[in-house]
Amino acid sequence: MEVSASVTVQRLNIYGSPYVGIFIFASDVVALVPEDAPEKVDRVLSMVLDVPVIRVSVAQSSLLGVFVAGNSNGLLLPYFATDREVAIVKDKVELRVETLPTKVNALGNLILVNDRAALIHPRLFVDQRAVSLIRDVLGVEVNKGSIAGVPTVGSAAVVTNRGLLVHPMASEDEVKFLREYFKVNGDVGTINCGFPYVKAGVVANSKGAIVGSNTTGPELVKVEQNLFSN
Repeated sequence: MEVSASVTVQRLNIYGSPYVGIFIFASDVVALVPEDAPEKVDRVLSMVLDVPVIRVSVAQSSLLGVFVAGNSNGLLLPYFATDREVAIVKDKVELRVETLPTKVNALGNLILVNDRAALIHPRLFVDQRAVSLIRDVLGVEVNKGSIAGVPTVGSAAVVTNRGLLVHPMASEDEVKFLREYFKVNGDVGTINCGFPYVKAGVVANSKGAIVGSNTTGPELVKVEQNLFSN
């Protein structure tokens, strides 16, 4: 698979951790970082992902990658995000921003989404009010599923509008389904020297990717090939 020469993939730590995807959310139009993150994080995200960076928290937590889900159409925050936090995001993006009224709240781990489709945790799919809001805010079709037996699909894969990186234990049939469903190419891989829950160590959009500093050379190649081959 050929990779665009303009794509940048860069290693980064945050708070001394290589699990950058836990703390940072990004789409093709915005990145959210913790309010107390080092300034270097903003600079790297702006350069690599080419999006504006917003400093915010969710329920005073820095785990933005865990709690936030979204795409180019909208952003979803858990119900316990404060009015101040929601207002900060709404004030700085021209997107629909909503809180999801459900007690299963780690939305970044529960929802795998790009600008074409969303796959969600089966437990979340039971709540039809939540499904309707996800469909409405993100502007995509919504279905339930699991990946490699993992129902937290948002933690088991990374998808953008250009590619897909999936948990290494996903079957060929699962990978084929994900490719067709999200309309991108991609395959299995790991991050941070063998960690299978790739979302925890990757922050990506269609323009570039940040990976944890423990990511090996072969893993870095896999990230480039799978996320940026389209």
